[in-house]
Amino acid sequence: MFDLITKRDSNIKNDVLSGMTVAFALVPEAVAFAFVAGVEPMVGLYAAFMMGLITSAIGGRPGMISGATGATAVVMVSLVAQHGIQYLFAAVLLCGFLQILAGVFKLGKFIRLVPYPVMLGFVNGLAIVIFLAQLGQFKVFDGLGQHVWMHGQMLYTMLGLVALTMAIIYVLPKITTAVPASLVAIITVTLIVHGLDLEARTVIDFVKDMLPVEQQATATLAGELPSFSIPMVPMTLETLYIVLPTAVILCLVGLIESLLTLSLIDDMTDTRGSGNRECIGQGVANSVNGFFGGMGGCAMIGQSMININSGGRGRLSGITAAIVLLGFILFAAPLIEMVPLAALVGVMFVVVIGTFEWASFRIVRGINKEDAFVLFLVTAVTVAADLAIAVVVGVIVSALVFAWKHATHIAARTHTDEDGWKVYELDGPLFFGSVLHFKDLFDTANDPQDVVIDFNESRIWDSSGIDAIDSLADKYKAVGKKLHIRHVSKECRDLLSKAQDYVEMNVNEDPRYHIATDKLD
Repeated sequence: MFDLITKRDSNIKNDVLSGMTVAFALVPEAVAFAFVAGVEPMVGLYAAFMMGLITSAIGGRPGMISGATGATAVVMVSLVAQHGIQYLFAAVLLCGFLQILAGVFKLGKFIRLVPYPVMLGFVNGLAIVIFLAQLGQFKVFDGLGQHVWMHGQMLYTMLGLVALTMAIIYVLPKITTAVPASLVAIITVTLIVHGLDLEARTVIDFVKDMLPVEQQATATLAGELPSFSIPMVPMTLETLYIVLPTAVILCLVGLIESLLTLSLIDDMTDTRGSGNRECIGQGVANSVNGFFGGMGGCAMIGQSMININSGGRGRLSGITAAIVLLGFILFAAPLIEMVPLAALVGVMFVVVIGTFEWASFRIVRGINKEDAFVLFLVTAVTVAADLAIAVVVGVIVSALVFAWKHATHIAARTHTDEDGWKVYELDGPLFFGSVLHFKDLFDTANDPQDVVIDFNESRIWDSSGIDAIDSLADKYKAVGKKLHIRHVSKECRDLLSKAQDYVEMNVNEDPRYHIATDKLD
């Protein structure tokens, strides 16, 4: 329905206009997540500015937008409530240092191990989370201080403005692509609301709802430049003990969400970002947040999709979004406060439609039930718990499914050669899951005096496979029979202990692959 992913190459005009569009969408998100974390709105806005600017400048994925996110905000709540905001800054600083180390040691490559069904579940779950988050904008406080759903004229106005925003984003690209449709939609709806004096909630109304009653009259998004300050916490082991758990979780959640978003944009734009460089970029950005009073964050898939859809492809788009956001804070707070929430909700609804993998419903009918289960599991856990937890659960379940399916794939063809030796030609992987099936393939009591195990069509994957061969060698030795092992790699020969004497080496034919083990330095 919506052509969300444009094929336009990066250029200055597209990047600047796209960055301006993203800046509008960053404001309510940053404010909302600041309140989730239990800190002031400006702490979230500073984070959006610094994360966006630094990751766009030195990160590994041009066009990807970073800022304060809900995934990281929920991790911060407990630390802020128990120890205060200065401990949060220390945790964000340490988180950044850990992320830099992850990039230096090139750990970003491991995101490529995330299976495709997990990726689909992540994307679908994230689209649902973004959609559910927007529903909160359809609530208002009643006279008793309760959060209730809109009704009557206010609800109809909200729905109409959301529909108008989505219609502009859908129709305008068919007429012209000179300017981002999302930016035109936001400006148009803002002018209509204030020109016709419609009853519609604006960004400043949203901010006021988050504040105590006594502070609502003076609510504003105006601020000043963030200033340098070392977190005011004791430099002791006790402080490290307090902030380290939060820092580690922030590090993992931030990297998982950022690297998965990077992979998603790679697929959508047919380009390739650098996961390790993105780890370093995220780390530097979070470290700067710790020194300049921001709450840190990671990549934002919603704003990244807005940027890509609006034509933003280069680093300038993210840099522009950050600078424009800072400009709002310093010079134009009244303008951004006037933007109707309906316009921003409409933009995000379009992002939801474009982000959700509708084709996954067709894919489910064509893939095996195990992959379908993983897809729906990751989607459900993403909605119910957390993106990072969902991905970890999905990878673990996928690995277990893989191990279970391949546990029965090992088999052996047998024949007797011209010397009267019985030859077992193995086919399939030998690892912890297939060890029991491997042992059942051999008839130790009835085999002839000489037995050959040929690994030409098989591979030994782990130390459990090595141990199974050693145990089999013991059994044949106990009944006075000789075992011959052919076509194993040098690494496996080095790891075999009891069976090593039975290995027949052939330099030209033996495979060369490596076993991950502590024995091999």
